[in-house]
Amino acid sequence: MSSGTAPAPGVARAGRGFALLGAVQVVLILAITMLSPALPAIQRDLGLSGAQLTLVSAAYGLSFSGLLMLGGRLADLLGRRRSLVAGAAVFGLASAAAGLAPGFAALLGGRFLQGVGAALAAPAAMSLVRSLYPEEGRHARALAVWGGLAGFGATSGMLLSGTVSTWVSWRWSFVVPVAVSLVAVLAARRLLPTGPAPVRVRLDVPGAVLVTAGLTVMSYGLVEAGERSWGATVVWLPVLAGLVLLAAFVAVELRVSDPLVPMGFLLRRRRATALWATFIGAAGMSTIFFLLSLYFQEVRDVSPLLTSAAFLPFSAAQLATGLFAGRLIARFGGRAVTSGGLLLAAAGLLLIGMLDAGSAYLGTLLIGLILFPVGIACVFSGSTVVALDGVEDHRAGLAGGVVNTAMEIGPTVGLAVLVSLATNRTTALRDGGTGLAEATSGGYAFALTVAAAAFAVSAVVAALVLRRRPSERTGSAGATGGSAGADRPEPTPGAEPPATAPAAPLTSAGA
Repeated sequence: MSSGTAPAPGVARAGRGFALLGAVQVVLILAITMLSPALPAIQRDLGLSGAQLTLVSAAYGLSFSGLLMLGGRLADLLGRRRSLVAGAAVFGLASAAAGLAPGFAALLGGRFLQGVGAALAAPAAMSLVRSLYPEEGRHARALAVWGGLAGFGATSGMLLSGTVSTWVSWRWSFVVPVAVSLVAVLAARRLLPTGPAPVRVRLDVPGAVLVTAGLTVMSYGLVEAGERSWGATVVWLPVLAGLVLLAAFVAVELRVSDPLVPMGFLLRRRRATALWATFIGAAGMSTIFFLLSLYFQEVRDVSPLLTSAAFLPFSAAQLATGLFAGRLIARFGGRAVTSGGLLLAAAGLLLIGMLDAGSAYLGTLLIGLILFPVGIACVFSGSTVVALDGVEDHRAGLAGGVVNTAMEIGPTVGLAVLVSLATNRTTALRDGGTGLAEATSGGYAFALTVAAAAFAVSAVVAALVLRRRPSERTGSAGATGGSAGADRPEPTPGAEPPATAPAAPLTSAGA
């Protein structure tokens, strides 16, 4: 641990601090999905075109995902609590501006600035968990709970939006982000430690510019792929440009003395596998939200309120599993929980993928909507613990940025690919003479089945790759059940040494 680390807070204060950080994390993810059921109402109220509505929907995710790497490094360079407060302030003010927006430009700007604030706050919040719980066992349990918060936040956004847009106005959805941001700004100094002393290294400005531009431009092209064919210039050109910028970013990181993201940090096999699990988990969850929201409202003619209500079992299953995830990881290990979660999620996707135009909700659809969130809560919790195991204190902000980036890029890529598959399948069915409702639900079912296959393959890969090598079995296994320890062969340039301190039992209160 860094010599500048402050003493650990007391158990009661740590519990209150964790609750504050958890509320911030939930609302940052909630903001991604909070407008989804309300998009038709927004389009009517502001007179937006289809293209403008797409931009409003995507603006938050574009700035959030594009700036997360930079935001994570700034948390290490400027201080964790300071970055959290600054990010929460920007996020809250931007949320208020978006809620009061008189037209397209103001709403678009507010959503984009929300993402800027979130990119600064999210990595700082995750890294402050280490400052609250520096002891390995308690830290692992806290991270397991933390991993489940993102999925709960995404589901909560759907429920909030559907309820608020039905009973009052979509504008009131922004009250929750404003309120949580205000509480975070006012209570941070009292409840949260400052964290370790800021890292005194020069910020890798070229790397920051390249990764931010690359992720943002590529994400924009992928968002457009959901509305247009992959051959459209507005799709392939941004995607290609983004990939070129990211390749330049990698080239820069291999040359500079203090890279924004050391390549060795990303390429360790366990961390890379855990990040993939986070990525594909977020992609699968966002796809379910998107396709089922359309299915309920367009195919089954269900109201936004009832559409949100349909996800209540999903939310309950996810929350309940997240609360027990720490115990599951302590008993079975990060490897088993992550790979098992992927397998459960695959089964849930397969069941949901059996839907058709007349599917009853109380059947395989509901079973899938319960089974999938149980699996995905395990995936997020297990992969978060695995990805952050062995990270040195002075790179905790960077690690938080990397994990959050995987979670934010997953929905963008997943929706681009799976919505395209659904659209093509629907078109083929329509050309074959199938009715509109049957063809549409058939396209959705096909995309969800493909996602199920990807999850099943990922489960097998995770089970194999996360297995400990014989030379790695002498270190601590307490925090992750012997499955998520840091890779222990010779140190990789630019990567942190593994943690070796034994972990205490996972019995801390407040985590």
